[in-house]
Amino acid sequence: MNLFYKIINTNNVSSLWFLLFFFLLSHCTEVPKKQKEQSSSTVTLAPNRYNVAFLIMDGTYNTELTAPYDIFQHTIFRKNIKPMNVFTVANTHEPITTFEGMRLLPDFNYRQDTLPHIDILVIPSAEHHLDTDLDDTDMIDFVKKTAEQASFVTSHCDGAFVLAQAGLLDGKVATTFPGDIDTMRQKFPHLDIREQVFFVHDGKYITSSGGAKSFEAALYLTEYLYGTAIAKSLAKGLVIDWNLDKIPYLLINK
Repeated sequence: MNLFYKIINTNNVSSLWFLLFFFLLSHCTEVPKKQKEQSSSTVTLAPNRYNVAFLIMDGTYNTELTAPYDIFQHTIFRKNIKPMNVFTVANTHEPITTFEGMRLLPDFNYRQDTLPHIDILVIPSAEHHLDTDLDDTDMIDFVKKTAEQASFVTSHCDGAFVLAQAGLLDGKVATTFPGDIDTMRQKFPHLDIREQVFFVHDGKYITSSGGAKSFEAALYLTEYLYGTAIAKSLAKGLVIDWNLDKIPYLLINK
């Protein structure tokens, strides 16, 4: 500050020009805020694993995300199996805020990034899966295209509404959150929506009632892929008493 006043008081024109040049240079080289945002993913996925993508957005419910995420991620600690890479995808690289208030940074932006091949797509429920999210054509198109190539597509709670909106449950049997079964039947009257089951497996689609039962649906898929012993060990690691024979579910078509 003293230097500045000295320059002004002494009418040092050359110094004034230098300060003006420095000021303009510093502002011209400043990166605009939008350019500072992450523009591509830097996630590295291990080879020879199933790639499991979790579709997240503002309003995603914690349990329907973290329950299957925990189960699938823990496969990397089991030997002699093909484990899973787990990662999140969203329509942005900016943090999303879950219904319960957690801020999560997506691994991939499906609008911008070149995505890895997705073997398993997981759709946790979100706050607006019964209304405005169903009008998100970019998201619905992403789900459609991914489902075409994926080996499995799983939904938890009202994530089934997204599958239904995408037309992926046509001719399939499915379930959803118990309190929203009537709503789903009214919105999609041509679909076969079942109740009093934790999950339904029909072809590549596994739809679950959600909540804490999201653990069961995820464990079922691990048992389907790896066998009972691996599923039980994964359940034990999370202090879950797992016995598929005691679970109310429907297997329609493998």
